[in-house]
Amino acid sequence: MNRDWVDKDFYQVLGISEGAAAEEIKSAYRKLAQKNHPDSNPGDNEAEERFKQISEAYAVLSKPDQRKEYDDVRRLVGSGAFTGGGPGGFGGFAGGGGQRVNVEDLSDLLGGDLGDLFGFGGGGRRRGGTSTAPRRGADASADLSLSFEDSVRGVTTTLSVRGDAVCSNCHGTGAEPPSRPVTCPTCGGSGSVAQNQGMFSFASPCPQCGGSGRIIEDPCTVCRGSGAEVRTRKITVRIPPGVKDGGVIRIPGKGGPGVNGGSSGDLIVTVHAAGHQLFGRKGNNLTLRVPISISEAVLGTRLTVPTLDGSVKLKIPAGTSSGRTFRVRGRGVDPDRGRKGDLLVTVEVQIPEKPSRDEKKLFEQLSTFDDDDLRSHLGASA
Repeated sequence: MNRDWVDKDFYQVLGISEGAAAEEIKSAYRKLAQKNHPDSNPGDNEAEERFKQISEAYAVLSKPDQRKEYDDVRRLVGSGAFTGGGPGGFGGFAGGGGQRVNVEDLSDLLGGDLGDLFGFGGGGRRRGGTSTAPRRGADASADLSLSFEDSVRGVTTTLSVRGDAVCSNCHGTGAEPPSRPVTCPTCGGSGSVAQNQGMFSFASPCPQCGGSGRIIEDPCTVCRGSGAEVRTRKITVRIPPGVKDGGVIRIPGKGGPGVNGGSSGDLIVTVHAAGHQLFGRKGNNLTLRVPISISEAVLGTRLTVPTLDGSVKLKIPAGTSSGRTFRVRGRGVDPDRGRKGDLLVTVEVQIPEKPSRDEKKLFEQLSTFDDDDLRSHLGASA
């Protein structure tokens, strides 16, 4: 249980009701995410913080098991099962009505073990067993190396991921086929048994099944009853266009297997993009350095410059200095989100290391002009 959920109203963040359907949740998220995305609000820290809150709310409410757990947490607090102020500060704890309180959940909220607090050994967190509640699987991680072109254009590829996966023999049941787990006769599958101590009713882990709610009479020979094994999986992933070197992409449901019917974790892919022999990258803009001669810089010229999609003509005006940058619009990175970038072409005037005799004479003649005469002469030539 995440104690932060007590103070966060994810429904209010997304502007929806608590009974909203999955499609309504997705629609609300998309509208708010697009409006508050950092790419659409550069430098707006408040929009960035709202985007984080929106993403957190959607991450919980879009997964049925996490949404149920979130709703249970808020329902537990809102029901008055724990209000404080009674004897010893716990008067709101299932008073004379005999309401059962799940000590494990309250321990999570309060940050301690209430079973130990009341002298009821083992009544707090379930040690030695697993809860019957669905639990989300752990996230898995992988690294992916891409060429410069694939990182810019996007690509669909296959990753080899080694880690926990659903057992290939028992398919997650934990029982050796063709047998199946059976419901625990002591707790009836709930995983807990009620024990009363005065005015409190505690739910403690079932002593027969250890809190799992089921009994595996013939454990799987591969996973030994856990339902999971370590193996290598081939996973097809789509990398969106515009991903940057060091970028992280989350692939939902491709991580470790869930427990007790919980959803699988996510696969976290870290992208390592290679450089390019011609192009550099600044955000969504591509950069390119092009050499030109002194005469081209002085008199002007038209260059044919490469892009990732063919070549384009670029006019270099007379009197261009070395280091000047020209913008070719729309020839940069076209990401899934955000504005398409441009190609930034920087010209570098090349000075001959060993000028010829004729070149020396030409430069000697040019040196006799003063600045005004030279500008006038160049203007007339142009």
